[in-house]
Amino acid sequence: MATTEHPPSSRLRTWMLEGLSDMGKPGGHTGPHAEPEPPHKGQRWWRVMCLTGVDYFSTLGYQPGIAALAAGLLGPIATIVLVIVTLAGALPVYRRVAEESPHGEGSIAMLERLLSFWQGKLFVLTLLGFAATDFLITITLSAADASTHLVENPHLTSVLHGHQMIITLFLVALLGAVFLKGFLEAIGVATALVGVYLALNVVVVIVGLYHVITAGHVITDWSNALTVQHGNIFVMIGLALLVFPKLALGLSGFETGVAVMPHVQGDPDDTEEKPTGRIRDTKKLLTTAAIIMSGFLITSSFITTLLIPEKEFKTGGQANGRALAYLAHEYLGGAFGTVYDVSTIAILWFAGASAMAGLLNLMPRYLPRYGMAPHWARAVRPMVIVFTLIAFLVTWLFDANVDAQGGAYATGVLVLITSAAIAVTIAARKAGQRKWTIGFGVIAVVFIYTTVVNVIERPDGVKIGACFIVGIILVSLLSRLARAFELRVTSVTFDPLAERFIRDMASRKMRFIANEPGHRDKAEYREKIEQIRADNDMPEQEDFVFVEVTVTDPSEFEAGLAVRGEVLHDRYRVLTLESASIPNALAALLLNVRDMTGCTPHIYFEWTEGSPFANFLRFFLFGQGEVAPVTREVLREAEPNRERRPRVHTG
Repeated sequence: MATTEHPPSSRLRTWMLEGLSDMGKPGGHTGPHAEPEPPHKGQRWWRVMCLTGVDYFSTLGYQPGIAALAAGLLGPIATIVLVIVTLAGALPVYRRVAEESPHGEGSIAMLERLLSFWQGKLFVLTLLGFAATDFLITITLSAADASTHLVENPHLTSVLHGHQMIITLFLVALLGAVFLKGFLEAIGVATALVGVYLALNVVVVIVGLYHVITAGHVITDWSNALTVQHGNIFVMIGLALLVFPKLALGLSGFETGVAVMPHVQGDPDDTEEKPTGRIRDTKKLLTTAAIIMSGFLITSSFITTLLIPEKEFKTGGQANGRALAYLAHEYLGGAFGTVYDVSTIAILWFAGASAMAGLLNLMPRYLPRYGMAPHWARAVRPMVIVFTLIAFLVTWLFDANVDAQGGAYATGVLVLITSAAIAVTIAARKAGQRKWTIGFGVIAVVFIYTTVVNVIERPDGVKIGACFIVGIILVSLLSRLARAFELRVTSVTFDPLAERFIRDMASRKMRFIANEPGHRDKAEYREKIEQIRADNDMPEQEDFVFVEVTVTDPSEFEAGLAVRGEVLHDRYRVLTLESASIPNALAALLLNVRDMTGCTPHIYFEWTEGSPFANFLRFFLFGQGEVAPVTREVLREAEPNRERRPRVHTG
């Protein structure tokens, strides 16, 4: 491809654009303007589990309180329903997603294969909007909840009251700073935080269970109250099923588990085509996290429901949003309670790390490939700054309020899990696995029901998600428009006959005719040559090679170009190409021919009839339109030196 001289980069620019490639993808798709980075060595699966666990495990900070508010005395039973859905539903779904999409694209990549052209891109952008909702709200909600724990600590309330917004923004900025420093630092911090937090929760749960067991009347009072309120076990289970959608936040963490999958080390003989070890270890990651969390959810819900007065869960109560912290202070004293608060605040703050890692892995795999993001969107540090600024905006819009963001968070989580369930159902059906198809189909129905109920009860979540979707689509289309005249062919290869045509022409003037293939009969090529000669007043001895481009999927942006040569009617030499865009394919061909031969090629067009604006829209959406001026503009941007630029003639 043609290259141009660029001024030396500043140290800041070099640092910001370090590793300009898809995060975590060895030698990943870097495009024509980026240098490939060394393959990511990866981390042990349990360390990556801690990264996703700061999101998943941190929900213990508020999940028991949510269960108590939503289900009351039925909280432990409703939590058991949540655990069953987790282990029998979400876990099998995401284990299958890990098999089907081992490079971090998740279920979105599985569904992307079902649709092509622009409808496929818009569908993916919609899912990315919900993913952005999930991940970004994870960052802002977790930071807001961390600041809530900090402000409501008995020792700090008088000092920090009224400063929650500033504290939340500081925590978001601090998270961004960690990722600007480096990804390995983020994994190291996550491992330490998860280890300490889970150890402290073990202590709180054991002490809580001890008090429940030793105070025998507590269990008796709870069971009697349940019987009085609900009658029998079947009514209790039915009500628990009805309130289950309100507990859906307890399912967060699975999508980030597969999103950061490229960072799992795997086996030494793993390849990008068949990363067997990475898939196996990611399944370990998902299963271990689900089992640990299930145990904590059931026990924490049980002890908080039985030991904390109902009024304390309500707004303004001491256990509102911090049920386990309440027990830590109540039964283990102020010193341990403060240590527990600090640990909870730290893990809630860093819960955004798994979301940030998911965003950094997910977005660069789609938007730059679609031409819907700048080149620098493949680099980690600029994207960290962008996501941090968006998190600032979201925090400000919601006034750092946890409850106001809960609906959007649940909606994002449920939409992604539902899409994953649908994706694996389709994958199992295509693989002819009847039992798995039925099983995944049932799971998909459960999650569709849960999502619909959540949307009906908290429609603000869909509204917020729609804002993210509209924002992503708008920015993506504007970016695609700004990059419309970019040379977006990643490589050009010639078959032997095509290369022979080029070498033969190099001994004289290299003249190509751009031809839109019709019947491809002898008359078509003869008349085209006569027209070009007449329009350009050229002698008959000049010979030409025809170039014909077939448009494949015009919604694609970057791709390689294969050039094939053929001789038609024993006389006319034709180069055939397939590409998403005719002008880009022609420009790439001309620049490669120039570099191969050292000669300046000429290409001849005829003007296209119709409105220039309509023709530009045809080019933007369908890769066709007014080909001649667009080809010339692509060449001008790719080769600023006019003397070296291939010549474009139009008659």
